[in-house]
Amino acid sequence: MKWAILILAGIFEVGWAIGLKYTAGFTKLWPTIWTAVALIVSLLLLGLAVRDLPVGTAYSVWVGVGAAGTVILGIVLLGESASPARLISIGLIIAGIIGLRLATPA
Repeated sequence: MKWAILILAGIFEVGWAIGLKYTAGFTKLWPTIWTAVALIVSLLLLGLAVRDLPVGTAYSVWVGVGAAGTVILGIVLLGESASPARLISIGLIIAGIIGLRLATPA
């Protein structure tokens, strides 16, 4: 359950990171509200996860899920580059997340 909470926290991190683009510098009310809600939920879930997981592992996974997810949604939603170097880099981040999961006691 702690890993599911952590992954969910990372997904909400993707939500607020992508949401920043839609706030137009915090000039659009509803995108700003949804971005702020996603940020708060993400941090609350991360806080729950670190109760049972090592903080270094939890934080690294949270950032990794957020970074990889944000790049993927940037490609899909915002037309950002899907160059081989970017895709390989995302793969390495995901490999790191998997490695941390395998190296952390359940």
